[in-house]
Amino acid sequence: MKAWTRPEIPTLPGLSSAPCLYDTASRGLVEAHTGDTARIYVCGITPYDATHMGHAATYLAYDTLQRVWLDAGLEVHFAQNVTDIDDPLLERAAATGVDWQELAASQVDLFRGDMEALSILPPEDYVAVTEVLDEIAEAVGRLLVAGIAYEVPTPESSAGSDIYFDSARAAGLGGWTLGDVSNLDSVAMATLFRERGGDPDRAGKRDVLDPLLWRAARDDEPSWPSSVGAGRPGWHIECSVIALMELGRDFTVQGGGSDLIFPHHEMSAGHAAALSGHPLARVYSHTGMVAYQGEKMSKSLGNLVLVSKLVASGVDARAIRLTLLAHHYRSDWEWTDAALETAVGRLQLWGARFRGMSPTGDLSAENILSELREALRIDLDTPRALAVIDQAAEHGVDDPALVRRAVHALLGVELREL
Repeated sequence: MKAWTRPEIPTLPGLSSAPCLYDTASRGLVEAHTGDTARIYVCGITPYDATHMGHAATYLAYDTLQRVWLDAGLEVHFAQNVTDIDDPLLERAAATGVDWQELAASQVDLFRGDMEALSILPPEDYVAVTEVLDEIAEAVGRLLVAGIAYEVPTPESSAGSDIYFDSARAAGLGGWTLGDVSNLDSVAMATLFRERGGDPDRAGKRDVLDPLLWRAARDDEPSWPSSVGAGRPGWHIECSVIALMELGRDFTVQGGGSDLIFPHHEMSAGHAAALSGHPLARVYSHTGMVAYQGEKMSKSLGNLVLVSKLVASGVDARAIRLTLLAHHYRSDWEWTDAALETAVGRLQLWGARFRGMSPTGDLSAENILSELREALRIDLDTPRALAVIDQAAEHGVDDPALVRRAVHALLGVELREL
């Protein structure tokens, strides 16, 4: 599946060092570095209502991480999925009277355009779930043979049984135990499992938290023939399989929104450990939630601020990017028109102050670059990074061109004419 056009990244003098990120699993900062190639998997969209600011904030966070890695002289291997078959997509298609495949294709195309407008680095591997159904089914079959998955009779399906992951047996293998990623207790897990697509009340399951691996075909749903019977995959196994296929085991960073910590990333880690015998990732990194008008921005609530609509109304995508960068990626915050206006003003100021080649003040541009690198190295502190550039704009620098290149390379904002 094609991604989108890769933005230009100017080269800078010297090198940064590998960043430290907050790891949800260990609850502390760890160095996000695994050899000469940093490998990252960021969960992609379920393609409907793309692309709201919650999406954009998440993908911008891991775009920033990649820019820091590249500035440290590392190679980067980025993989991302598209959940182009799932219950929410089917429900939206049915509610709007649109074919689910047409809905998915149109929303993925819109997402590509939004990412390109925001200068987000594209994945090397951009994989739709429907492209790897055979591989997912094969992985489910391996778990069945190993006794880490089990069948639950499904009277409403003529194709056979649904297949579930046996969390307790997987934990007995070592490498993963329920709660390792999320650090949640059983009560919190049960609540979130029910809220986020789980089926704790399903009769025949060995444990209420066991997640679905393969949904047997129903007459009124899309399904595909497979080695484990006609049907379609569960949510979590798709990311486990795609990540292992494209990045291998124990890769550098698993990224996504904080609403994916449980059950999605918890269960994806469990599936991957059961399949490979190794942890899914070294670092589990999560972004905060973006609110609007007092509520978390979400598809279910319909309180979405969309990148495409803002750009279509004439808003500069660079200002959208600066609005997002003004908030630390792990914080929860609220989108406001005032925040966007502040970003527009910042973009105008920076464009004016770093436009030419002649010195505009006495601050050392090399020192500004060092401060910018240090801000981003410690858990991607973009608010601090913006403050560094604000200071340079206020007092002037001896080399505006270097600051301009640094802002372009590390913050993804090209300071061209408005």
